[in-house]
Amino acid sequence: MNRIAIVLLTAALVVVLALLIAAGAGNLARIDGATYPAALMRAATTFVAVLTLAAVTGAP
Repeated sequence: MNRIAIVLLTAALVVVLALLIAAGAGNLARIDGATYPAALMRAATTFVAVLTLAAVTGAP
């Protein structure tokens, strides 16, 4: 398999995983009683944190 294809597939997998984790964090925030804007902000923060962690650890 081409190296570029592997890098792109890994990057896509990281983004999908970050979206799933962010959705879970937003859902948990909403269950905890946060307002919709606060839950969205928590989800966005989690999304960025997962992408940052993946970039620092060198996932792709």
